[in-house]
Amino acid sequence: MQAADRGHTRWGIVLPFLALPVVVLGVLIIGLFLWAWSDDEDATRAGAAATVPCAEALAFGAAERPANARAHDCTVQRGIDTAYSAVLRMPREDVRDWLRATYPNAPKAHTGGGSCGALCLDVTHENGLPGTAEAHVVQVRVEYENAETALVRFSAFTM
Repeated sequence: MQAADRGHTRWGIVLPFLALPVVVLGVLIIGLFLWAWSDDEDATRAGAAATVPCAEALAFGAAERPANARAHDCTVQRGIDTAYSAVLRMPREDVRDWLRATYPNAPKAHTGGGSCGALCLDVTHENGLPGTAEAHVVQVRVEYENAETALVRFSAFTM
């Protein structure tokens, strides 16, 4: 009878208990990789721009739409930071007054070529951004479309 018991060990009982944690850990790791590589259906979580109401985009930078302006193409992009943008078309003669009324403690809007366009304003909390702004920086870039109309690109973002 000893010859029959000779090759028999207790590993048949212990092995399933040792294999179970390895299998569970393997399934969790594979699941994590599959989740990380899957396409995210929510565009705002994936970092893509999403359309928002223009009032929301402007309010993030403590601004309001001027009564005589048409706002469109208002978006938000969320990731590590948040960035709102809006495009306004308004009478050219009203742009400076709107900027002064919206950011009274900011530096004066300046002109410059290149990426600045016809008129630029960069405002931070250190140089005049109102405390009500959720953004850390507001940038306004103005292009004159013709003698009467200005295209205003507004962006407000965190850093």
